[in-house]
Formats: sequence, C-alpha cells, structure tokens
Amino acid sequence: MKRDKIRALCLPTELIIQILLRLPVKSLVRCKCVSKFWFSLISDPHSAKSHFELVPTRTQRLLLQQDLVPVFRSIDLNASLHDDSASFEINLNFSYPHIIGSCRGLALSNSFRTLLVWNPCTGFRKQFSASPLESRLDDLFFTFLYGFGYDSSTDDYLVVQASRDPSSRSARVEVFSLRDDAWKEIEGIHYINSIDLPRYGSLLNGAIHWLAFREDVWMNVIVAFDLMERSFSEIPLPAVDLEEFQSFDFELRVLGDSLCLCISHLGFGWPAGIWVMKEYKVQSSWTFQTIDIPVDTYPNKSFYAICSTKCGDIVGTDGSSGLVKFNNEGQLLEYRSYADDDRRYESEVVVYTESLLSPPSNND
Repeated sequence: MKRDKIRALCLPTELIIQILLRLPVKSLVRCKCVSKFWFSLISDPHSAKSHFELVPTRTQRLLLQQDLVPVFRSIDLNASLHDDSASFEINLNFSYPHIIGSCRGLALSNSFRTLLVWNPCTGFRKQFSASPLESRLDDLFFTFLYGFGYDSSTDDYLVVQASRDPSSRSARVEVFSLRDDAWKEIEGIHYINSIDLPRYGSLLNGAIHWLAFREDVWMNVIVAFDLMERSFSEIPLPAVDLEEFQSFDFELRVLGDSLCLCISHLGFGWPAGIWVMKEYKVQSSWTFQTIDIPVDTYPNKSFYAICSTKCGDIVGTDGSSGLVKFNNEGQLLEYRSYADDDRRYESEVVVYTESLLSPPSNND
C-alpha cells in the first residue's frame, strides 16, 4: 500500500513507460529490480516490442563460440577488442550447440536435433523439436542451408533449412514457425552446397540469403528466401569473369545495410578485399573494396568478415579463435586471439542486436 501511495505521488504511469522505452536494454534489465510494478512494465511483451521499434540506434554485439562448448563470449563490437570490460561470458548449458543465426535480439542454436531460441540479454530460452525430416534422416542426407528470420506480416519467427539426398537433384526445404510451433515442407530447390559444411543465412530486407551452387550451370549463385512470400529467388553476382567466383573461397555476409562477398583466404596471389552490393539486387552496384593485409603484424592466411561497426570498421575472424578489425580503408586496427592456450579452436560467430523480445506463441 505504501509503495502504491509513493508511486501515485510520482510520475504518471504513461510518462514512466515513455521514459523506460528510451533506455538501453542493459539499463532496463537492471530496472526490473526496482519494484514489482517496474518489473511488470518492462517484462510486458508489448513494451518489449515497442522498445525495439522505438530505439533509433540499437546496440549490436558479437557472440563468439569456440570448439562447440556451451560457453559464449558476448563482445561489444564497437569497443576495443582488448577492452575486457566490454565483453562477458554466457553459459548456455546446452550440449555441443551450433549457433545458426540471430534475429531481433534472439539467437538460434541447434544440437542433437533440438533447436534452442534464446535471448542473450534477458536469459530467455525455449527448446523446439527438430523437423520430422531431420528426425528420420540417415547418413545419406545432409542439411546444407540454415536460416533464421522474422516475418513482420504475421509477427512470427521462422527457421528455414534445406536438406539433400545425394541421389536426388533437388533439395527438400522445411520452414518452422515459432508462433505455430510447427514444421511445414515447401517446394524444393535445385541447389547444393559448394563446401562440406552447412551455410548459415544472412538476413537483410526481409529475406535470408545464402551462397549456394547450381549444378545445371555449374556455378555459385546468391539465393534469397523471402520470409513473407515463402519463396526463393536469385540475386546476380558481380558482372565479372564468373569463373573467379568458383575459384575463390567466398563468404556471403551483411555489412551495414549491404550484401557483401568476402574473400576468406588471403595470399597465394589473390587480391584481398570485399565485393559490396551498394544497391540491393542491382548487379551494376557491386563495388570491390581492397583490404590491405600487413603480413608482418597479421601473418594469418584467413580473414572471415562478420560485420561492420558504427564507424564503418570491418570486424571478422582469423578462421580460428581470433578476432580482427580493419578500418574502412582496409588498414589493420586490432587483432586478438581468445584462445586460453596455444591451441587453435574453430570458432562460430554471429552478430546480435540487444533487445527484450521473446518469440510469440500461438496464444498471443
């Protein structure tokens, strides 16, 4: 009763809500401890959605995972790589997880035919069963494309995966709706993967994008899956000698608001750089940006671009346990290995946006 009287003498509830909606996620998580009233306000799903849509500049961080251990390191990509106060560890307590992607502050991991959706900021987590197809797959099948995205028309999060039997020339595509908690198989696609490991899609403009391989024309292509239309299309590669894109080891990424083709291996006479699509789906807008690699200070032969910072710096991995940062002119700024010893671990990295969101249910 006393707390309610104090609250009545303070700011109106509507004004408190408007103030809270403009605070960063980190501050809001702390504000949950102020009172049951504030906890209720901040935990409300509608408030979380309003906060995500209202905040003009959302904080982005990296999730770094090494050697499939369930411990992730969350890193502020706009801070110095050597600033230990800008990173912290998250123990997922999920056996041998692979991190597939992130969307609107939610991360997606899978392990032993189980999907896990979790929010690194709030600690929210929810498990889902693997697809009916994946549950009965034998060793001949291989899931080679994974994606995670948001359909704004239905306020739903979707998991997309494509699996292929080597004896077939088409892939089986399945889409999982978090709102319906159900899998649905859709029309297959005639693509394969040009590498042995699965590819994880890049999310941009309401679509998930992969670099895949078309057997009929024997070349790599960019495949886009529209999350609203539930349909596939292709995006043109740069108008250069297309054999170049079959020889180079490229990775498809989203840097800023642009699709990018990043050369992942350096040296051997190959030019180091990134192809940037300045205007979405416009082939003539592809532009090559050179990256200057100082071999005396960065002797590694690999650089996998992951994302860009607010000021345009490019952050990536060295193909193992290290992170690298170049400025927008391609000059090396920082390099740091996160291995605790001399061993080199395979790392999985994904960018996530801080939010208070949780996935919807069919009861919403």
